[in-house]
Amino acid sequence: MKPRYADGLAIALAILAALVSAGVADRVFERIPHIEDEFANLWQAEVMAEGQIYLPSPDHSRSFLVPFVVDHEGRRFGKYPPGWPATLSLGVQAGIPWLVSPLLGGVAVWLVYRLGDKIAGRGVGLLAALLTATSPMFLMLSGTMMSHNLSLTLAAAFSLSWLDLFPEARRVSDPARVPTWLLVSVAGLTLGLLTLTRPLTALGVVVPFAVHGLVLLIRGDGAARRRLLSLGGLALAVMALLPLWQAALTGDPFLNPYTLWWEYDMLGFGPGVGVTESGHNLRLAYSNTRFSLRAGMHDLFGWPFLSWLFLPFGIFALRRRRDGWLMVSTFPCMVIVYAAYWIGSWLFGPRYYYEALPALAVASAAGVAWLGGWLGESSRMVRPRRLAMTAFITLLISLNCIFYLPVRVGEMQGLYGITRTHLVPLQQADLKNALVLVYSDSWHRYGTLLMLASPFSPNDVLVAWGINPELNVQVIRDFSDRSVYHYYPDDPHTLYLEPRQGIENGDV
Repeated sequence: MKPRYADGLAIALAILAALVSAGVADRVFERIPHIEDEFANLWQAEVMAEGQIYLPSPDHSRSFLVPFVVDHEGRRFGKYPPGWPATLSLGVQAGIPWLVSPLLGGVAVWLVYRLGDKIAGRGVGLLAALLTATSPMFLMLSGTMMSHNLSLTLAAAFSLSWLDLFPEARRVSDPARVPTWLLVSVAGLTLGLLTLTRPLTALGVVVPFAVHGLVLLIRGDGAARRRLLSLGGLALAVMALLPLWQAALTGDPFLNPYTLWWEYDMLGFGPGVGVTESGHNLRLAYSNTRFSLRAGMHDLFGWPFLSWLFLPFGIFALRRRRDGWLMVSTFPCMVIVYAAYWIGSWLFGPRYYYEALPALAVASAAGVAWLGGWLGESSRMVRPRRLAMTAFITLLISLNCIFYLPVRVGEMQGLYGITRTHLVPLQQADLKNALVLVYSDSWHRYGTLLMLASPFSPNDVLVAWGINPELNVQVIRDFSDRSVYHYYPDDPHTLYLEPRQGIENGDV
């Protein structure tokens, strides 16, 4: 296939992936947050869109809780690193925060194509991009306001830049398409920004490249060393912003804001790490890893129990290609580093390994190509092999798109009972200068209504959680200039002027 045709198909596939992801964000997730991570990231993005990094903690902070937004020494801020909220703030300023992740997803699909093309040819690149674009895990995360699509794009861009900067010997004579200084800048900046977005993920991604970089420092020529040192210096300069960020928020550059929400939310093993009394240990690490990998058997490519099918063959096909090994090695490195975290991932698939998706897609596509006779030595049986493999991979992708994908993504609608329909009664009430006390035994129904109130005041609607009678009285007293309403999610079309009978003072 000619390069321009392959590139055109890849661009069309990237655009389609962005459009489908936008459809998921719109129709399935309804353009609103559903889990704590999203609420915190959107809140912090709105604050950063106003040119600030934190707000003063409100009085009665428990009543005005925002999930995963912490209050520390009079300051309120999200617990997450700044990379994703800063990016999401651009969408907030444009009025389309829900669209940022789908757009990044389209870019990521294009980068996966470029990686596959570089490592094993255009056909492998196109198939890898197709596998990515039809991955249930990819489409689910692309519809959310979580940080994964930014880190996926940064990880893929870093990998591609590195492979261009330090090509295999057989490509040294190839004409450079991109100036060296630009590749160094892209590699250094994307690695640094990846650290500012998901630090543990950055560690898992960079380990194979760091080993390669050490070999280059020892055995490489002067030009390679200069590129490597420049790249590393730029990346470290950007990474240094993380402790500065933490110092600006907490007063301590080494205080992890995660531990301000849950003191046990840290990396490592032993007592005090994780929710169990004995702490995180190797047995729990094995159990979490096994559970996450089992979720990947289905959600990686939407082939129940078969999503890992072509990976061993792809690893074998790429066994003599250093670029391929560098990419594929990111996956086991991600698995190892996340084994030190006390919880696994399954709700959106194995999302802690999400940034290894380019490696898994390229390796799986290479496995398909090797089994079909497009890679490796030719034989007399190559034609029937190609026909059989084309039919088989087409069948798998079609079954995913027709059966698995719609069900798996569709079941995320109304996740945790959060849906935009819960906003409608209060929106139709057209409240002005109002305080709404929400009586709910969990944060989810209360959290949905936070979409009616921005972090900044004054607002027409101020939403408070009716957490207990004493706090409720204090909140009402402090906002005596507002009209007070009492809202019960089990009776969503009624606003009470007094706490409902049968619930003493609104206690839940």
